[in-house]
Amino acid sequence: MQEFGNIESPMYARLRHFFSTIYNRMHVKPSARPIVVALPLCHSDDTEAARASRKQYKETLYSVLFDMNVPAVCAVDQALLALYAARRTSGIVVNIGFNVTSVVPIFQGRVMREIGIETVGQGALKLTGFLKELLQRRNISFESLYTVRTIKEKICYVAADYEAELCKNTQASCEVDGEGWFTLSEERFKMAEILFQPQIGGVRAMALHKAVSLCMDHCYNTEVLRDHSWFKTVVLAGGSSCLPGLPERLEKELHKLLPPYISEGIRVLPPPFGTDTAWFGAKMIGTVSTFSDAWCINKKQFRQKSRHSGSSLVNAWR
Repeated sequence: MQEFGNIESPMYARLRHFFSTIYNRMHVKPSARPIVVALPLCHSDDTEAARASRKQYKETLYSVLFDMNVPAVCAVDQALLALYAARRTSGIVVNIGFNVTSVVPIFQGRVMREIGIETVGQGALKLTGFLKELLQRRNISFESLYTVRTIKEKICYVAADYEAELCKNTQASCEVDGEGWFTLSEERFKMAEILFQPQIGGVRAMALHKAVSLCMDHCYNTEVLRDHSWFKTVVLAGGSSCLPGLPERLEKELHKLLPPYISEGIRVLPPPFGTDTAWFGAKMIGTVSTFSDAWCINKKQFRQKSRHSGSSLVNAWR
């Protein structure tokens, strides 16, 4: 996680190094075209300190890119890109990230932080780590976490009914380049079950379906919006959300947990473009005719607004 400081802080230097590396590897000049940047879901609550941190991060981001002569910048929340990729502007995005899972309510293209973003303290790393533990219990040897992750991506899934799945023959094998064949049985679905039963993996975190239902309950009870259908589409995002069976299981658990007046009409959609969902969301933004004028901020606008607001941006880019 990056520190938040002023323009001279390590954050500026790290962002400058990061973008310089990207441009060098792609053999593209920063001045060649505008850029879409996916903003991480950090400091996600609606407190004054969190708002200040998000604002400072964006200002530093803009400063780095404009100092590199990027003509225009479009900075968009990561969850929004996933929602756009699903061709929607309202709904709830469940992003299974590397360390945490975020449940993000979005209405008409705006992240509803005043309603609340739920954060679950487990992500892809925890899933891979638990699968590693399960393999070790069976004395299955492997070279690295990369091997475990490959196994997870090839043959693991989410059980529709965990107890019923334990009674089935679920054995399957896959090959990992350079390491040969691996055969798993109940480990294939036990790994992902910690999303719904964290205690199985010794994890102290809220279950995924409970976090989503809590978010939906807050959406339903908010006084800001009278429309109770906007939050009933759930879009999954992140590499681990591509696990087969996850959309169906989450939808099933939500119907069991929520009262009918909230659960009626709920749909859980898989990542529309798999692991590349956020990229496709950015691509969609970049191809609209109003992209440069309506979505981007250029260097001149940034400098003017920084001077007028004392080095802070107006709500249009908050």
